Amino acid sequence: MLSLEIITPEKTVVKDEVDVVEATGAEGEFGIMPGHTQFLTVLKVGEIRYRKGNETVYLASSGGFAEVVEDKVTLLLDTAERAQDIDVARAKKAMERAEELLKSLTYDQAEYKLMEMALLRAIARIGVAGKKL
Repeated sequence: MLSLEIITPEKTVVKDEVDVVEATGAEGEFGIMPGHTQFLTVLKVGEIRYRKGNETVYLASSGGFAEVVEDKVTLLLDTAERAQDIDVARAKKAMERAEELLKSLTYDQAEYKLMEMALLRAIARIGVAGKKL
């Protein structure tokens, strides 16, 4: 088993023993099982999954860091929302708002990257919300 901790600035979201953890890092998707080699990576905006027995839990994250040391997985995230906690209507409005603002901005404007990240977060939240148990 893996010892998993998922921590945001506000709270510890998960502290549990799990079978496997999957996320998207700087180099792409990865999975962690017991006995995994040590590593540290940046996490991208997207979906985080972990499995305990027959149950898979899905979370939407706005990115952060992952550390694996001796079967302990620590995810330090900016935000983390479980699928069942996501307000899909709100996420869709955020996506629409970001898309509209991106149309009016040019790539070299400072707000462009902020809106692009807002769009990616909204897409991740909508995708994860569709996987409610």
